[in-house]
Amino acid sequence: SAAIQELDNNLRNNAKGFSLQPLYGTAVPEMLRGYVELFYDLNNNPSFRLIEPLMYRSKFYDRTAQSLMLSLTRGDDRPFVLSTPRLETEGFLHLQIPFDSDIVDKLFELESKAQPWSVIRNIFSFIDQKQEDLLRSFFTAERPAPYVPYAGPGARWRYFGHACILVEVAGMNILFDPVISYTYETDLPRYTYGDLPDEIDYVLITHNHQDHILFETLLQIRQKVKYIVVPKGGNGALQDPSIKLILQNTGFKNVLEMDEFGEIQTESGSITGLPFLGEHADLNISTKLAYLVRVGRHKLLFAADSCNIEPQLYKHVYDAVGPVDALFLGMECDGAPLSWLYGPLLTRKIDRGMDESRRLAGSNFDQAIDMVTRFRCKESYVYAMGQEPWLNHVMSLKYTPESRPITESNRLLQVCRERAICAERLYGEKEILLGA
Repeated sequence: SAAIQELDNNLRNNAKGFSLQPLYGTAVPEMLRGYVELFYDLNNNPSFRLIEPLMYRSKFYDRTAQSLMLSLTRGDDRPFVLSTPRLETEGFLHLQIPFDSDIVDKLFELESKAQPWSVIRNIFSFIDQKQEDLLRSFFTAERPAPYVPYAGPGARWRYFGHACILVEVAGMNILFDPVISYTYETDLPRYTYGDLPDEIDYVLITHNHQDHILFETLLQIRQKVKYIVVPKGGNGALQDPSIKLILQNTGFKNVLEMDEFGEIQTESGSITGLPFLGEHADLNISTKLAYLVRVGRHKLLFAADSCNIEPQLYKHVYDAVGPVDALFLGMECDGAPLSWLYGPLLTRKIDRGMDESRRLAGSNFDQAIDMVTRFRCKESYVYAMGQEPWLNHVMSLKYTPESRPITESNRLLQVCRERAICAERLYGEKEILLGA
């Protein structure tokens, strides 16, 4: 961290538009030599990129820093996900294993494929007797209800909370941004891990914020996923690491990168990556995509937190893809300031006014209704609002009826209904059947 800051300062002070070649020997700290490339943009502003694949093969990538903390989850109240470290606590089992260990997949496979305790104990042969008693308390002899895949006409989509939606058509399914609740007694109906298919064809990731790509969920479903589709990255920018490299180096197989307007053909239609603007505080972030899913005659646009800051973009997109039946759009239009998420990556202190003006915000009413109108939507769904209580440990959001995201999305729902467009702000669980 100190070396990166030193490199940034050296470039700012010494790179004035002339050749950067001499600076490799004077401006790059010893520990970073051979791991970075120096460059100018077209206006002679100096910067650098990390050679990411090489970093994962260096001493800086330490798999021993990865571990799992297991416990029984009995409710929605949990510690904030970004609070670290997790300390040894009674009732918590700390497994010092890296994410790419086959023990991880064997553990979570037990949720659907039962094994006798002797087999389970052999998987965890490295734990002691005290830990064994705690581990055994996490298991049950009660078999979960078998999953019944959708086999009806047309397609079905189910809302699992926030930005997580499962689209199913006979013989194929797609899961978006999996952040999923556990099963326990609750007043709020919800779909949980038990409502996921035994085999998931595609997991689509829209962008790399923690409420859209959560390792806690991804590790649990990894052994049943055929393909994980992520936005293409790999430009070596500190603020925009390659999601593909992160997943591949933590044990995920069959990770597919998709470009804007890249396409995957499926038996029932296709998946197309579309441009995603905003929500990243004006930083140069390429690892973000909206997805257009075609199932039969239906076209569903999952725009996640895309902020419609340039309506002309979607005019061009509409010209390319035509109208859509249903739009799913996030409207958390206040958003946290730049430093809330990206502050640790800034090498210089940012002015408070500048920080407050650059937000991690989704679309407001004007931006959202423009998209609904432009794509001639028959249905409009507001999602990714972080309202579900099982998202509290990830989002830390508390809305009131007067909160701007609520009032702005209420306006959208009202105008859509006045135009005879089916509209809803999704919450808890939802199931929609799409005709053949």
